[in-house]
Amino acid sequence: MPTAQPAIHRPAAQFYDWQGYRCAYELWPDQQPDGQIETAPILLIHPIGVGLSRRFWDRWIAAWRTAGQLEAIYSPDLLGCGESAMPRLAYQSQDWAEQLAQLIDSVIQQPVILLVQGASWPIAIELAQARPELVKALVLSGPPAWKLITQATPSWQHRLAWNLFDSPLGQGFYQYAKRRQFIASFSARQLFAQAADVDAKWLDQLTTDGQVNDSRHAVFAFLAGFWRQDYSQAMAKLSAPTLVILGDTASSISRSSQAETPAERMADYLRHLPQSEGKQISGRNVLPYESTQAFVEAMLPFVQVISNKPALS
Repeated sequence: MPTAQPAIHRPAAQFYDWQGYRCAYELWPDQQPDGQIETAPILLIHPIGVGLSRRFWDRWIAAWRTAGQLEAIYSPDLLGCGESAMPRLAYQSQDWAEQLAQLIDSVIQQPVILLVQGASWPIAIELAQARPELVKALVLSGPPAWKLITQATPSWQHRLAWNLFDSPLGQGFYQYAKRRQFIASFSARQLFAQAADVDAKWLDQLTTDGQVNDSRHAVFAFLAGFWRQDYSQAMAKLSAPTLVILGDTASSISRSSQAETPAERMADYLRHLPQSEGKQISGRNVLPYESTQAFVEAMLPFVQVISNKPALS
């Protein structure tokens, strides 16, 4: 069951420009004492879906700070989500990767640890492939089934799906999908290990933010499958240390992917990612929210090593 976290003061949203679009982010500033070893900042990549934004990370940020981790945390809204601009675009992973590269170049100005949720993993791949000097390490929370990101689907299928969504039919679907009842049902069936963990905070946030109709473009781009590419060669060339964290009941949202166990998925990732290690914890597909404390504990030693800090005893 998600553990309630203490309230922490939320920093005000800040903004930067990418290709003429206004992009939002939060900075949880470095709080380390003078003289302590400087640690790499953490850059969060939230999942794409109805009502999802940087708010997805609130529970994890509170638990991470409570655990005594004081490095800077940058939590952006991807274009089309949250407080960022929401143009009518068929967003692709490369677009979001370039948006984040601009944030690192213009604001952060040093290499980061990328913490990426679920099927936003291709965004991190695109970023690490194009700008490897910007990525110090990677933490994958519940990445997709291996076959989903190693078997490309035809571009015409993506475009056809996008055109269907970007129509009155798609708008009607979005009106249905943003209802609290649908979000609750989908979350229980596809995202959380325990239906009881789909709590009011989760439903309130997604239902409220999902009412912004222009946010449907990012959702439709995701559903159209523009992120479904063959990333096998790109992943094989990743040089950054990588931690893979999977839930013990992890599942796939794709009906076309073959069934696999969490152990099989983990083995695929560890076999193909050059500098990787893995941990399995309780939970399903939204581990930083449903299994927050276990996720923090799984991630801590990895970040401490990356930051050249001694592990906590």
